[in-house]
Amino acid sequence: MDFRVLPSGDLTLTNLTTPACLIGETGDLQTISISLRGGRIAAPAPDLPQLDMAGAMVFPTFIDMHTHLDKGHIWPRAPNPDGTFDGALSTVEADRAANWSGPDVRARMDFALRCAYAHGTSAIRTHLDSIALQGRISFPEFTRLRDEWAGRIELQAACLTLIDRIDPEGGGEFADLADLVAESRGVLGCVTFPDTRLRDRLRAFFAHAGKRGLDADFHVDETGDPEAASLRVIAETVLETGFDAPVTVGHCCSLAVQPDAEWLHTLDLVARAGIHVVSLPLCNLYLQDRQAGRTPRWRGITLVHEMAARGINVSFASDNTRDPFYAYGDLDMLEVMREATRIAHLDHSRANWPNAFLTNPARACGFAAPGFAPGAPADLVICRARNWSELFARPQSDRIVLRAGRQIDRDLPDYTELDHLMR
Repeated sequence: MDFRVLPSGDLTLTNLTTPACLIGETGDLQTISISLRGGRIAAPAPDLPQLDMAGAMVFPTFIDMHTHLDKGHIWPRAPNPDGTFDGALSTVEADRAANWSGPDVRARMDFALRCAYAHGTSAIRTHLDSIALQGRISFPEFTRLRDEWAGRIELQAACLTLIDRIDPEGGGEFADLADLVAESRGVLGCVTFPDTRLRDRLRAFFAHAGKRGLDADFHVDETGDPEAASLRVIAETVLETGFDAPVTVGHCCSLAVQPDAEWLHTLDLVARAGIHVVSLPLCNLYLQDRQAGRTPRWRGITLVHEMAARGINVSFASDNTRDPFYAYGDLDMLEVMREATRIAHLDHSRANWPNAFLTNPARACGFAAPGFAPGAPADLVICRARNWSELFARPQSDRIVLRAGRQIDRDLPDYTELDHLMR
C-alpha cells in the first residue's frame, strides 16, 4: 500500500524534497511545492487546498531508454546455465527459435509494461531481436502495444541484429530490416564487435539510417576484452560521414579495462561526435568477469564519470529483466538509480546525476523532457524518503505514483499470469 492516500482533485503539495538539478538550481536537495490543476502542474495557486508532504522526495516519472521487452520473463523456461554472456546468447537463441510466437512475445511485453507503469515509468525504448524472421513477428506486436499504451507509457523500438549481418555493399536482409523499422517508426540498431570489415559495415548502416531518416542505437563492446574497440570506430564513422541524427551507444564495457591512452582518445571522439551513452549497470555487473570459482575483479560498467566530465550525455537504464542476460529486475527505475549510485559511486560526485534517469534519456531518445514546469503533465513519483540516505536504504515499495494528477493503482501483475507460457 502507498504510504499516503492523496485527496482527489486540484491541490498544492507543500514541503516536498527534490534534487536541485531538476528545478534548474545548484546544490543538492531543495524544498519545493507543486500545484496540481486539471491533471497538470500549475503555477503557485493560493486558492488550492494545501497538503504538507513532510519532506517526501519527488521526481518526475522516469524514462527507461534501454530495455528488452521481448526477452523479458523467460527465465523460468530458459535459465542461463552458467551465468555467462555466452550462456545467455545460446539460451536466448534456443528459446527464441522454439517459443517466440506473436502471442508469447505480446503477453510478456505487456506484463513488463504493467510492472514499469506501476513503478513510475512513463517512457521506454526497447530493443527487439530481429535476426532472420523474428522482426516480422515482434515489430507488429510492439506497434499494437504502442497504440494500446499511448497516454500511459510512450514507447519506442530499436531493431537488434548483428553487425556482421550487414552487407557492406548496402543490400541484403539488413535493407529489408531497415524498411521494416521505418514502417514501424522505429530506431535502427545492431550489436557491434571486432570485425574485419567493421568500418565498411558501419558506413552501410549509417547509409541505411540516413536514407530512411532513422536514429541509431548500438550495443557496443559488451565485453571485458580490452581489444574490443568498436566504439572508437563508430565515433570516427559518425564524424567521417556527417551522420546527424541522434546516435546512442549502450554498454561500452571494454573502455574500463583499456589503457588510458586508448579510452582517452575514444571519449574525445565520442564527445566530438555528439554520441549519447547509456550505461546498464545491473546487467553488466551480472555478466561481466564471471568465471566459475573466481571472484569478479571489476564491476563491468563503462566510464560514466569520465564521459560526464567531457560533456557526453550519459544515462542509465534497466536493460534485461528476468531472462538469461539478467536473472532479476522489474523495470523499476528507482532500483536502477539506487544500484547505479552504489556501483558507479555517483554519490560524492556531481549533483546532477538524477538527470541521467530523466532529462538525459529524454534528450537521447527525443521523448518529452520530464519536469515540474507549469503546464507539464502532473506525472510524479513521490517517496516517503526525505533524503538520499533514506531513499537508497529501502526499496521505496510504498511510493506514490501520480499520472495526470491522479494516484494510480500500483498493484503489480502476478507471475502466475505467465505460467502457461513457461510449460
